[in-house]
Amino acid sequence: MPVETIAWKGGKCVYIDQTLLPHKIKFVKCGDIRTLWKAIRTLQVRGAPAIGIAGALGVVLGVKNSRSETYGGFKKDIDRAVKYLASSRPTAVNLFWALARMKRIAENNSSGPVARIKKILLKEALKIIDEDKRNCRQMARYGSRLIKKGDTILTHCNAGGLATADYGTALGVLFEAARQGKRIKVYADETRPLLQGARLTTWELLHEGIDTTLICDNMAASLMAKGRIDKIFVGADRIALNGDAANKIGTYSLGVLAKHHRVPFYVVAPLSTFDLNLKSGKDIPIEERDGDEVRTILGKLIAPEKVKVYNPAFDVTPNELITAIITEKGILRKPYSKSFEKLKAYNL
Repeated sequence: MPVETIAWKGGKCVYIDQTLLPHKIKFVKCGDIRTLWKAIRTLQVRGAPAIGIAGALGVVLGVKNSRSETYGGFKKDIDRAVKYLASSRPTAVNLFWALARMKRIAENNSSGPVARIKKILLKEALKIIDEDKRNCRQMARYGSRLIKKGDTILTHCNAGGLATADYGTALGVLFEAARQGKRIKVYADETRPLLQGARLTTWELLHEGIDTTLICDNMAASLMAKGRIDKIFVGADRIALNGDAANKIGTYSLGVLAKHHRVPFYVVAPLSTFDLNLKSGKDIPIEERDGDEVRTILGKLIAPEKVKVYNPAFDVTPNELITAIITEKGILRKPYSKSFEKLKAYNL
């Protein structure tokens, strides 16, 4: 992992501003909930697990100055903070998972003094960070079993250390395979419109000494047709009960191409990304973002200023296109609805 993406230091949330990468590394010290909300919304903090961590730390920041002396009053402060943070981005379920967990830990300790509950909330947020670090390593170990020496792998968007607190999800698998000496090659989609693949994924892979080639998103089909892609690994922002997986826009296209060219397509995600309350991907809320993200590249206008834009941030890959889903508890295979039955034991 090139940098520590998000952490708690000196009573503040410290995160790297990912909008400035790869040309500038800037750590932001955030001591208030509004700044952190903006960081999530503007993609300074991004990646489903990292957003979940930011949400947990945001609750801590949101109630740190609460003057409520009773749990009833303090609960209103927590609810206000949770509601506000939940409005930052709609698709990554890790955010809502973390917020619900923070509310639950407060409720479970409601009989104690407010000062103690504040400490418990911070402890829980730090626990979420520690768990994410362990989960990343576990997913990497499981996923690396699927990679052979000399494999050429395609990935989309950024699912590395920058999207988590540690090793990453999909990229974590690649880091572990490289660590084991498998000498892989990676093609990284640039990932329009915000170029997370070009700006972030290539930066992480090169830092780890992995043979990396950047391509435009529309070049993936050509590579597969030529037999130059052995496997595809991507992350996810929300996975429904039937195994449908939402990820960065363009992932669905890769799934279709992979099926046609008989290339294994793997999704790597922690259990906090599963939403077993949703029967299928049709129920996953898809965030639509500002049209200027498409009209411009790195702030430079490339299209008519008044042209209409359709800009969904995510798409959903149907379960039938997914070869397997790698989690920290193991590799799940079809039928996913049956595989997911065991996940209920983990209180998702």
